[in-house]
Amino acid sequence: GAMATTKIGAHINASRAEVYRLLLDGEAVRMWMVPDGMASEVHRFEAEVGGSFSITLIYDEVVGEGRTIPQHDAYFGTFRQLVPNEQVVEVLEFVTEQPEMTGAQTVTFTLTDENGGTRLDVLHEGVPQGLTPADNEVGWQMALRKLVALAERGTVD
Repeated sequence: GAMATTKIGAHINASRAEVYRLLLDGEAVRMWMVPDGMASEVHRFEAEVGGSFSITLIYDEVVGEGRTIPQHDAYFGTFRQLVPNEQVVEVLEFVTEQPEMTGAQTVTFTLTDENGGTRLDVLHEGVPQGLTPADNEVGWQMALRKLVALAERGTVD
């Protein structure tokens, strides 16, 4: 079937420059670009056009009776396009042996002025078949909540 697309957005009470900075700061990304109940490790983060990144997400806990979630999810990619304070385009792939989770995905972050703050729109194209659109959207909602908190209050907690 066709690859899915996830569209999600948020209003952030911070300047576009600040939000843009948080998209391209490896330490900030480690803090916000992670679903609840997981931790992130940023191995490489070259915030320039053509620069690469490599990130691993680690689950905090074992779920259910004798059932463990996969230990970690790793992904890597490159920065395809950077327009300061306006847009970040990343192309990424999961590190996986599952065919339904492979393939290049494009994530486009677009920043516009909105009500004295910033509107951040995230478009995730080429979502692999093994990742349901609903699960992907929930993951992004969690991450954006952390990004909003980081931009507005300086902490994800």
